[in-house]
Amino acid sequence: MELDIVTLSRLQFALTAMYHFLFVPLTLGLSLLLAIMETVYVMTMRPIWRQMTKFWGTLFGINFALGVATGITMEFEFGMNWSYFSHYVGDIFGAPLAIEGLMAFFLEATFVGLFFFGWDKLSPRGHLVTTWAVAIGSNLSALWILIANGWMQHPVGAAFNPQTMRMEITDFYAVLFNEVAQNKFVHTVSAGYVTASVFVLGISAWYLLQGRHVALARRSMAVAASFGLASALSVAVLGDESGYTVGEHQKMKIAALEAMWHTEPAPAGFTLIGFPDQATRETRYVIRIPYVLGLIATRSLTTEVPGIFELVESAKGHIAQGVKAYDALVKIRAARGQGVPDDIKRAFEDNGRYLGYAYLLKRYVDDPRQATPEQIDKAAWDTVPTVAPLFWSFRLMVGLGFYFIALMTVFFWLASVRQLERFPWLLRLAFFSIPLPWLAAELGWFVAEFGRQPWIIEGVLPTAIGVSDLGVWQVALTIFGFVLFYSVLAVVEVALLVKYIRLGPQPEKEMAGEPQPVPAE
Repeated sequence: MELDIVTLSRLQFALTAMYHFLFVPLTLGLSLLLAIMETVYVMTMRPIWRQMTKFWGTLFGINFALGVATGITMEFEFGMNWSYFSHYVGDIFGAPLAIEGLMAFFLEATFVGLFFFGWDKLSPRGHLVTTWAVAIGSNLSALWILIANGWMQHPVGAAFNPQTMRMEITDFYAVLFNEVAQNKFVHTVSAGYVTASVFVLGISAWYLLQGRHVALARRSMAVAASFGLASALSVAVLGDESGYTVGEHQKMKIAALEAMWHTEPAPAGFTLIGFPDQATRETRYVIRIPYVLGLIATRSLTTEVPGIFELVESAKGHIAQGVKAYDALVKIRAARGQGVPDDIKRAFEDNGRYLGYAYLLKRYVDDPRQATPEQIDKAAWDTVPTVAPLFWSFRLMVGLGFYFIALMTVFFWLASVRQLERFPWLLRLAFFSIPLPWLAAELGWFVAEFGRQPWIIEGVLPTAIGVSDLGVWQVALTIFGFVLFYSVLAVVEVALLVKYIRLGPQPEKEMAGEPQPVPAE
């Protein structure tokens, strides 16, 4: 790999983003599970449910603190490492992030303190409101961040201003209700719910295997299995919907995920297995499931899913139109303070949406208007992401998704018939499954972000254009510093979680006026 400023900046952001997302899904899922558990407590006033809420809340707090610390770093990276990106689309991208901080994070951060220190100061119903506020704030944070990310995947409600050389919002509601962003939100939070459910399920299974805190473990597993099954099914359904929106707006990503080099007759089959070869631009030993890709990507049996070669040819046409837009932009900028001829204005209006494709040529020539056919061909092929990592990451992610459905179904049934301890090997399986949702989530983000390369804003701004003017060693040293610091944080996080899991829930004092559970006969 060539260690230039673009590669290092991408590597740094990828490391910090993927590290941060180790904490996000557990925060999203545990916050809602805590609200559910405390709701049961307020309805029944049984101390065991209060004990459950406080125990899992302790683990939530450890995770929440680390998540906040690692998320702040990413905010600064936009200005430090991606300054031209921040300048070019800051008016749009910054708005959801600002709302997230003012609306969601302050709500979440304020009430999380009341959650931990308000048990003996608030009434049960008052504390329940606090817990639900934490859960709502956590999920609202995810909403606004994913609105910003969704706009990067499908930039709507904005237009390029040739006078300011920036993208500007034209329709905030289009940004807010961007279908890609909405699908990403529900898919991502559902994955977070699965993560928390497997986490609670696995730790509770360990307690059952140890014969400790059995009452808490049984109830926790019942809640986790019910919530986790609904969430795992939601991930599958919403993942299918995400596949449809990607098929509509990011056709190259779909073709790369399927290693589909040429358009196939409709309806296209889903590639179950194959071995992509980027050098020869073909996929060997392919096994396909008929019709499935056509149904996922187009919702029909008659619409084609274009292949990579055909999309590259389309990109060449977009590059040609982008060069016309670039030429018109240069003339508009040169005429500053004077009248711009109508034909130049019209040329930019007709071709302006393809200006980003002209910027792809900047890798090969300073002035895109001077590009040769060979350079245009190379730029068009640059729109193809590296296929093999996407192909296998997607299939592993999907396989894990079906595994979670099966796991949750089994434990939902065992909880329903009160036979959770009947099969110790299943309890061990649940415990060893704890890391798998994180793996699936990271693979999902890899597919989403790596799959839209070479674009930092799909079809608008190439990644290579968005970086700051920094030295290679500046970025390399900060990567080393982040890796070192985050490794220490990871050790602290795991040590604290292990400590409090081994310690287990603390006994609850009987509260005056609370009805006590009647012993089973």
